[in-house]
Amino acid sequence: MTGRRRPSPRPFPRAFAAVTAATACTAALASLLSACGSLPGAPGGSGEKEPLTVMTWAPVGTRATNMPGMPAMAQAYARWVNARGGIDGHPLKVMTCNDHNDSVAAARCAQRAADAGAVAVVGSYSQFGRSFISPLERNGIPYIGGYGASDEEFASPLSYPVNGGQASLLAGNGRQLASVCERVSLVRPDTIQGDRMPALLSAGLTDGSRSAARDVRAPEDGTDYDDAARRALDGVGASSAGPAGTGPAGAAKGAGGCVTAALGERTDTFFDSFRRLQPDGSKVRIASVLGSVGQALVDRTGGRAGPLEGAYLTGWYPVASDPRWNPMRKVIRDHAFGDNRIDPADPGVQTTWIAYTVLRAVVEQLGEEGVGDVTAHSVQQALDRGERAVDTGGLTPKLRWRSDDMLAVQDFPRTVNGLVTYQAVREGQLVAAKEGFVNVTGTLERPRADS
Repeated sequence: MTGRRRPSPRPFPRAFAAVTAATACTAALASLLSACGSLPGAPGGSGEKEPLTVMTWAPVGTRATNMPGMPAMAQAYARWVNARGGIDGHPLKVMTCNDHNDSVAAARCAQRAADAGAVAVVGSYSQFGRSFISPLERNGIPYIGGYGASDEEFASPLSYPVNGGQASLLAGNGRQLASVCERVSLVRPDTIQGDRMPALLSAGLTDGSRSAARDVRAPEDGTDYDDAARRALDGVGASSAGPAGTGPAGAAKGAGGCVTAALGERTDTFFDSFRRLQPDGSKVRIASVLGSVGQALVDRTGGRAGPLEGAYLTGWYPVASDPRWNPMRKVIRDHAFGDNRIDPADPGVQTTWIAYTVLRAVVEQLGEEGVGDVTAHSVQQALDRGERAVDTGGLTPKLRWRSDDMLAVQDFPRTVNGLVTYQAVREGQLVAAKEGFVNVTGTLERPRADS
């Protein structure tokens, strides 16, 4: 029996038909799953569980920051997990949405997720937390593992961040640069999100007994950054920089000035202007955060002979060559089918992988508890209970979001992960500049002058 019964030339009365079906199931116990399980109302037939619908969104094809690898990674993950029987038997259906770096589009993506009955939004990027969080909260949809580009991701009770967001990157970058720079200029976007960056970077510098960074505002979607480069160089006294080497290996405390830029996709445009305007013989070092600079950019700009050689970088996760990323790389290799949008070294792709790891762990836990109907509410409840920490294979600390797990970070109360990694470009490759994670929780928890 595969669904409806074949029409009879003499239709039975409905009550008699129901009794006949029940008798057949009792008499033929061996065929219970194959026959009775596919009666109308049984999800999917053959005992298959209801699909899980989720959404992953990101900006694609815009003039500012683009993250096409995040929805592409989500789709590859779905192909992989469905080839293995789904998550606890539930087929995974991934919807994607382009937020266009626009507040209205971000809200529409959230509403689409609600209209589709999504149980979660997973591994996504948007700067417009104010626009997308309200529809998600109104419909009780958890936001798992956002990129950390908006403050609301670290304030909403329905948000479950897997990293410390831009706050931890900037505080960590300040700590990293304090050991090698006397003066620092920060080039950042002239946006609401960018306005928080100077205080966070300066908090890290202060921890290293350095003065606050010079704040250099620049257009988020600029095509020429000559003016910003001049102001950044002036801020560190480029003409008086010390004679130390330009790379991390030769750095010494008190070596001179550093310019760090966090402009997303426009960071390479800025460093192109910076390279052309930097005085001959200047030893000003450059820095950034992962997401603004990555291995793909290093390769594209000349590798070991390019302007990013020697740059200092702060990231959330282990360096991309770390073997802890091998499971993700295998999924990309086997199920992305050569999709060049997916760069395994991209922190957006990495965040998406970790976010789906969290989703899978939560759904499997619900299955073990006998919860057959996985909904947005049941996923939220499981995350809030945090009865079992989520193991991400060492890519982050074990994650859970109980009240006891929240760090005391001013303005970012949902933060549960205050770890970062220090990296650097050496011989054209991103490598670990310091083994293991660096905990910047203390820096983040300390009151800041901007508050």
